[in-house]
Amino acid sequence: MPVPLYLLVAPRSRGGALSRQTNPMDLSREALAALRDALLDRLRSVLSRHGRKLWWLHSFYALALGASVVLFAQKGFERARFLAISIVVAWLLVIALFRIFGSGVTQESFEAPASRIAPPTSASPGAKLRFLVMTYVLKNLYQGMLFFLLPFYWKSSTLGTRNMAFVVLLGACALVATLDVVFDELIIRRRILASIFHGFTLFATMTLLVPALFPDTRSLHALVAAAAVTVLAFWTLHVPARAFLQNRNVLLLISTVIGGMTIAWAVRSIVPPVPMHVGHAAVGPLILPDGRLQMEVQTLHISAIRQLVAVTDVVIPAGKGDELLHVWRREGVPVLTSTPRRTKGPSAALRLQSMIGAEKLPKELAGAWTVDVMTADDQLVGRLSFQVIE
Repeated sequence: MPVPLYLLVAPRSRGGALSRQTNPMDLSREALAALRDALLDRLRSVLSRHGRKLWWLHSFYALALGASVVLFAQKGFERARFLAISIVVAWLLVIALFRIFGSGVTQESFEAPASRIAPPTSASPGAKLRFLVMTYVLKNLYQGMLFFLLPFYWKSSTLGTRNMAFVVLLGACALVATLDVVFDELIIRRRILASIFHGFTLFATMTLLVPALFPDTRSLHALVAAAAVTVLAFWTLHVPARAFLQNRNVLLLISTVIGGMTIAWAVRSIVPPVPMHVGHAAVGPLILPDGRLQMEVQTLHISAIRQLVAVTDVVIPAGKGDELLHVWRREGVPVLTSTPRRTKGPSAALRLQSMIGAEKLPKELAGAWTVDVMTADDQLVGRLSFQVIE
C-alpha cells in the first residue's frame, strides 16, 4: 500500500508515531517545499552536466536569428535608422556593466581600472542574475546590429582589395556574438576586450547610421563622425563624468577625439564607403545614344580597340553626397583618372560613363585592365575588370 507523501516529510515523535500537534497545512507546505527542492536539485544536476552543451545549442539558434536579420536588412536601407535605438541601448548597457560590475577611473588619478567585469564572488544571487540578464540583452543587441551591417558592408566592399579586411573582421565579430561560451567567458568579462568589441561595433554602426540619418553626407564625413563618437564612447565607459570638471581632462578628451578623427581619415581606404555600391559595371568599344554599351565584353583583342568606354551603375541609397571618379589602370599602373558623365541609371542608380580615347591609350595594350569607381576622398566603391589580349 503506497505511503502518503505527508508521512514521508512530517516530523515524528520519539516513538515513531505522528506528532499530535502537527498541523495538516504545515504538512502540505513541507511536502511542496520538499518537492520544490528535489526539482531544483535535479535541474542543477542537469545544468551542471549539460550546461555547456545547452549554451552551444543556443549559439546555433542565435546564428539562425542572425541570418533572419540579414534578410531583414535586405528589405531596404531605410531600416538602418533602427540601428540608432540598438546602439543607444547597447551603449547604456555597457556603461552600466562597467560602472556596476567593474571599477571606473577616479577623478583625481587615472588609476588602471579592474581588468575583469563580473559580480564579486560574495555577490547576492540577485546581483548575479542582473549581470546575466544585462549581458544576455547586450549580446542580442550586438547580434542584431552586426548581422544587420554585414550585407551593407559586403556589397560596398571589393574582393581582393584592402577593404575586404574590414568586412572579414565585421563577420568575425558577428560570429563571436553568437557563440555564447566565447562571448560570455572571453569577451564581456574582460574590460579591454569588451571595450574593443563595443568600440568596433559602434564605429561600424555609426558609419552606416550617419548617412541614414543625414542623407547626402559624404562617406568621409560619416567615417570621421563615427570615429569621434567612438572615442567619446570610450571615455564614457572608463571615465566618470565628474572627471571633466578639471580643464586638463577636457583638453585630453578634445585631443583624443581629434586623434581618433585623424586616424579614421588616414585609414579611410580600408573602410568600405557604405551604403554605396556598384550594382552593374561593364566595358565595351561603343556606346548607344541611351547610355548603354553596344556590347559588354570581358576580353578584347588589341586589333578591335580604337577607344574603350566604361559604364558603371552606382547604387546610392543615402543620396549623392560624394564626387565619384573613374580610375583606369593597366597591370595596376594608372592610365587615366576621369570625372565620368552622370546620367540616371536603372532603379534610381547613378550611371557613370567614361571613355579612354586612342590618344590616351598606352602603347602596350595587352594585359589585365581595371576601372575603379573611387570617391574623391580615395575610397573604393567598386571595380570593373577586363582583359586585353594580343
